[in-house]
Amino acid sequence: MPLVLDLFGVFFFGVSGSLLAARRGFDIIGSLLLAGLTGIGGGIIRDVILGQIPTAFANPFYFIPPAVAALLVFLLAPGVQRMRRPLLVFDAAGLALFCITGTLKALESGMNPFASALLGVTSAVGGGLLRDVVANRTPELFNPRDIYAVPAMLGAGLIAWLWTIGMTSGVWQLVVAAIVFLLRLLALTFHWKVPKAMGPWHRDAKLH
Repeated sequence: MPLVLDLFGVFFFGVSGSLLAARRGFDIIGSLLLAGLTGIGGGIIRDVILGQIPTAFANPFYFIPPAVAALLVFLLAPGVQRMRRPLLVFDAAGLALFCITGTLKALESGMNPFASALLGVTSAVGGGLLRDVVANRTPELFNPRDIYAVPAMLGAGLIAWLWTIGMTSGVWQLVVAAIVFLLRLLALTFHWKVPKAMGPWHRDAKLH
């Protein structure tokens, strides 16, 4: 189940990368590269931290989902002005799956639940962060009008807790993924946000 979820996560993140490439006017090669970076970037960060050979380099199947994603966007995507919503939806799906697979791999590698959840969040947001930086836009992770990382934190924490009490079946993994995905979509719909780094009572203060 973690492998299946991982590959689907790579695909969903790959689609979000290709959609952003289309909005930016990149060519098909740029779309493919951005899809690959978004899809496998978070997993590579995770595996490097764990001191392992990145799974994407050990298993060539990981390069298929980004290629399929780039091809689908090339053939089926509508006008780029209407792509922001699909980009965010696919990004939400990738976020939901990667926070789970990243946490599970860390747990299986012997890390404690807290560190595993932290690495799961890193896996979930890493690909999107790399995508936005390479595409030269403000990362969604730092959007003050969004709660991008919060659903991933919740999902990774739930998976780590379920692991500690012995509930490790694929059904529970899918349930947590659905919760994270739904929470992300609700946040996008109702514009949920977390407090800024500086409280409103410091509005007139100047930061240097």
